[in-house]
Amino acid sequence: MSLALTRRHEREGGFTLIETLVALALTGLVLSALANITSQWLPNWNRGMDRVQRSEALALALQRIAADLAAAEYVPANREQRQPLFDGSELSVMFVRTAFGPNARLGLEVVRIGETTDREQLVTVRSRAPFAPLLPAASPSEQLRFGDPVVLLRAPFRLSFSYAGPDRIWKSSWHEVGKLPAAIMLTVRDAATERVLSVSTVASVHAEAPATDGKPNGTGQNSTDGSKDGTKPANAASGQGGS
Repeated sequence: MSLALTRRHEREGGFTLIETLVALALTGLVLSALANITSQWLPNWNRGMDRVQRSEALALALQRIAADLAAAEYVPANREQRQPLFDGSELSVMFVRTAFGPNARLGLEVVRIGETTDREQLVTVRSRAPFAPLLPAASPSEQLRFGDPVVLLRAPFRLSFSYAGPDRIWKSSWHEVGKLPAAIMLTVRDAATERVLSVSTVASVHAEAPATDGKPNGTGQNSTDGSKDGTKPANAASGQGGS
């Protein structure tokens, strides 16, 4: 009886210990190969996604900066000055525009876009201050209190500005000029290689002159008959009474 039972157990199907070990070894080889492939592919995929996200953030930042600069207005700092409140350097620009944004108050605001340090890194920040007539004796930077900072660009990107008038001659600064620049070039560089990126663009300023054309004494506004000094032309004056 015991011999027949033993033979019946031998005929039953199943895995032996050796077969189980071989199967486990093959499974381990397959999983190891998949892990190697994943370890090589996943970092590349993450770096690609990071580049795409940085490129999208950079494009949005440049669009916002260009829209800001295009909205610059010809507004003097006070009644004594005729030149617009605009100061541009290679790494920063300050100008006046109509207040815009969900928390902005009605009126004008002074906007500054420039490079500063945040957590030991160079960043491009947009800040603003309400516009009010400034004292002629002090510089605008001493009187304006900028707030609401918004980081637009972070490392490895650096932004620089160039300015041009209607002649399209580019300059690295625009200080105390009697008009606004016609165009502002936004140049983006890689901080590590100093390579100029293809996303660099040019913003056109819509307002280059004040809304009303006048002389400093205030007598230069156009009259209804087309003269610029408020007096009638000689031919018009001689023509009256002679008919």
